[in-house]
Amino acid sequence: MKSRSTAPIRVGLLFSETGVTSVIERSERQGTLLAVQEINEAGGINGREFQLASYDPQSRPALYASQAKQLLLEDRVQVILGCYMSSTRKAVIPVVERWNGLLMYPTLYEGFEYSRNVFYTGAAPNQNSVQLAEFMMREFGSRVFMVGSDYIYPYESNRIMSDLIVEHGGEKVSEVYLPLDASWESYVTVAKKIQATNPDFIFSTVVGNGTSLLHRAYAQVKLDPAKMPIASPTTCDTDVRQMGADIAHGHITSAPYFQSIDTEINKRCVAQYKNRFGADEVTNMCWEAAYFQTHLLADAMRRVDTDDILVLLRVLP
Repeated sequence: MKSRSTAPIRVGLLFSETGVTSVIERSERQGTLLAVQEINEAGGINGREFQLASYDPQSRPALYASQAKQLLLEDRVQVILGCYMSSTRKAVIPVVERWNGLLMYPTLYEGFEYSRNVFYTGAAPNQNSVQLAEFMMREFGSRVFMVGSDYIYPYESNRIMSDLIVEHGGEKVSEVYLPLDASWESYVTVAKKIQATNPDFIFSTVVGNGTSLLHRAYAQVKLDPAKMPIASPTTCDTDVRQMGADIAHGHITSAPYFQSIDTEINKRCVAQYKNRFGADEVTNMCWEAAYFQTHLLADAMRRVDTDDILVLLRVLP
């Protein structure tokens, strides 16, 4: 259907370019930018281009909230693509609910939440944690050391993992949370505690720069991933690049997407991404969700020829 307007469609972008989670959020931002480029080059939304209004919330929940409000009220967008941590998503939800915006959230999340103003495209626990728990307990044992970053997603994920362990007659030997900006020394202390308790495996929901620090501390105290690996639903290809393949080798992660997926469409998409952003860039599960949710949005807008939230929600998958 030919749109009656040729004006660009404004969409908000809310991913951190600085702060403790900026490495992964930059990849989400770039996945969105690649999708927008493809959409616009293919003729946009019935002839209308996507135009992005973007801010850097610096990995700080309060900034996500204030910038979301700015996007909705000052930049006059209806849809925001963004957020990484659950704490940042929860900071934005009251804003989009009050002013009837739509947040499209491309990060794995803990479930146990519903908002008609949020469209979740990341993996839920039944798509990563359940499979990871079953594999780890079958292959390594059921004495588990849990370590996570100090916010909502790790707490809820560890609660789910605790239930799964108990159901299999296992044991939670310890549960530790670290601030997002925890020091190297803090991670070394955790690694030494892991060494002392000698679990069958470590379940990590550490995010941001802490992921690399945890794995490096593990290597520092000379723990062996062949016998006691770190298993994680949050560690991804981008984290591996940050810590180095030698440090990541032997550890295990569970995700709905990896850069190495051997399909023609993935190879083509990764090649286009690297061509635009650099040969050293890597894709990851959050990048993939950010990329495909942008195309989902565009497809929905083409079908109804509007950016009205109530209409869009009826046609989004």
